[in-house]
Amino acid sequence: MIVELSPKSKKYFDGLDSSIQNRIKAALRKLAQEPPQGDVAALSGQDGYRLRVGKYRLLFDKLNDKIIIYDIGLRGQIYKGR
Repeated sequence: MIVELSPKSKKYFDGLDSSIQNRIKAALRKLAQEPPQGDVAALSGQDGYRLRVGKYRLLFDKLNDKIIIYDIGLRGQIYKGR
């Protein structure tokens, strides 16, 4: 599967520490495997999924053979704007 970052998530990702970026990259490589691997769960009460990487959450949607990461944030803040 192909994993893409939205402009919003790319901007957040670029501002993170390099060690955290490396952990997220490793998690995204696992997510791209068939079947997707990692700590993935469906969001409750809304469409989409989340991937847990330490204290960070990556929110994404699956479209055919593509995974689009539309938001990245800390676990306590990522769901507040939804």
